[in-house]
Amino acid sequence: MKIDILTIFPEMFKGPFDESIIRRASDKGLVEINIHNLRKWTKDKRGTVDDRPYGGGVGMVMMAAPIVKAINELRLACRQAGITNYELRIILLSPRGKVWKQELAVEHSKLEHIILICGHYEGVDERVRDYIDEEISIGDYILTGGEIPAMVLVDSIVRLIPGVLEKSEATQIESFSKLKIENSKIENLLEYPQYTHPEDFQGLKVPPILLSGNHAEIEKWRKEEALKITKKNRPDLIDNQM
Repeated sequence: MKIDILTIFPEMFKGPFDESIIRRASDKGLVEINIHNLRKWTKDKRGTVDDRPYGGGVGMVMMAAPIVKAINELRLACRQAGITNYELRIILLSPRGKVWKQELAVEHSKLEHIILICGHYEGVDERVRDYIDEEISIGDYILTGGEIPAMVLVDSIVRLIPGVLEKSEATQIESFSKLKIENSKIENLLEYPQYTHPEDFQGLKVPPILLSGNHAEIEKWRKEEALKITKKNRPDLIDNQM
């Protein structure tokens, strides 16, 4: 997979993408991540990417021209590489977008090429939206820009690419994955409790069922606990499935 990120703060990406799973995926050749300074596509020496909004208002708005020029150049490179529009997704990170969820991460992990646009200031010129495929938000709150949301998308997508994690089943049983509850329509739950050594930590003991060796009962217990945790912390997930 190839991921291109358009940003006016390219230095922000150095640390997060140089460590852990993303670094491993890159070293394996499973993902190629390119960080592009949007100012490269501006027409003046200062690299101006924003201007005052028509109609007045507080703050500045990112101009359409640099963003569209960058999109067109990267899209052309896709075509030359034989990547079709079905294999490419152009995403604007914006609080106006649909909220990012695990099923979207799974869907996007199957693409060949993703272009992420990091919005900033008071947003982007509305006309940019004619050149993108979708708008994505990572939650109902406001950040200073799209850089951190871009990192979130990349991390959640890359870990799902086959071969990135040593054990593929690690992505199959976790929060927001399908964990079917018997005789119920509910299947998208938060992950069940996990324990490791020692058995007794300062008087807090591992549940006996996990030491029993009875895998059928252990699986039943895990599903029950996942349901309890979801009801407590994210009842909306259950309500949406009823």
